[in-house]
Amino acid sequence: MLEGLSESENNLLLSLIDAKIQFLVVGMSAAILQNAPGVTQDIDLWFAQGQIDQLSEACRNVGATYYWRDNPPEIAGPGIDQIDVVWHCHGLNSFEEEYNQAIDIKIAPDKILKVLPLDRIIASKKAVGRPKDKSALPMLRAILKSSRHQQR
Repeated sequence: MLEGLSESENNLLLSLIDAKIQFLVVGMSAAILQNAPGVTQDIDLWFAQGQIDQLSEACRNVGATYYWRDNPPEIAGPGIDQIDVVWHCHGLNSFEEEYNQAIDIKIAPDKILKVLPLDRIIASKKAVGRPKDKSALPMLRAILKSSRHQQR
């Protein structure tokens, strides 16, 4: 289970995995899962297109609702207020290409969470260019450099 998320939010992630919905954790929450220091107020989930019915059902299974007609779309329900839905990530390749290069993080027995790698988080934050994204880049680059050095 992921620290900082409610039981309902963790159950939602497990329901998405059980339903075999293709999604990636992106943004700072993905960086934190790869040992980057920091905090974030939400967890961004990037979904493959064409899964609205499965996504809606996985949400219902844990007492949540997927509001796909909202802009931006959202997932809401009791105890679920830190999940943000993403349908596009700036500066990245297609969802399928990024999904195939994702890092697998085990969050429960037989439950794997797909997470965008640090170098791709950096590419996305650089492309977006918001002040908060720019300020995170030096730290993310240092973490990436350190992790590559440790892998040698």
